[in-house]
Amino acid sequence: MKGLSVIIIAKNEEQNIRACLESVAWADEIVVVDSGSADATCAIAREFTEHVQVHADWPGFGPQKNRALDYANGEWVLSLDADERVTPELREEIEAVMRAGTQDAYDMPRLSNYCGRFMRHSGWYPDYVTRLFRRGSARFSDDLVHERLLVAGSIGKFQNELLHYSFDNMEAVLRKMDMYSTAGAQKMHQQGQRATLLGAVLRGLWSFVRTYLLRGGFLDGREGFMLAVSNAEGTYYRYVKLMLLNKKA
Repeated sequence: MKGLSVIIIAKNEEQNIRACLESVAWADEIVVVDSGSADATCAIAREFTEHVQVHADWPGFGPQKNRALDYANGEWVLSLDADERVTPELREEIEAVMRAGTQDAYDMPRLSNYCGRFMRHSGWYPDYVTRLFRRGSARFSDDLVHERLLVAGSIGKFQNELLHYSFDNMEAVLRKMDMYSTAGAQKMHQQGQRATLLGAVLRGLWSFVRTYLLRGGFLDGREGFMLAVSNAEGTYYRYVKLMLLNKKA
């Protein structure tokens, strides 16, 4: 099949998945791989596509995205998270580069929303992510978290932004902080890394300074301060969890 396949992995994303799918309803194919949602995620997805696959196990972000990629049939693939949106301007740019076909993959700037504010500082922007690629030219790394797209070929850059509604409220911040700090600690533990309580505290403090001062978080108003604090907490928890994993082992 020629054209564009959009691949999305999801779990319990009924609050986000509809807007995401509406933003790419123009694509030639949409593939959704669900990892055992207990809400209406799958039912909503089936309103937009017949290609909804359910895998109840969770192998990690990288392997799960590769599962979704294996279901895709289009000449080009656009990988999205359920909390991301393609704007009309970004759609036009995607269609233009697909017609031109001068590169094998493309980075796009991602503009993320934190508790109601789009963050243009704090190290969050432009946050280039590689999301559009020729099928067969790239695979995702096997990382449990913070997976990367490994491209065999040339990579171009987009001008228009991918919108990312990452955190609607502090409850979402805390949930993701817990999930990502656990996955990050597990990954570091598998790599044989070590951690101490003092090290966890110092790394957390450094994360705050880097986000709020060095990366201009103060320019993002009160949300910039909130983000710097949550980054510090997430870093602290990741290394504390690593310390406890090492102790248990």
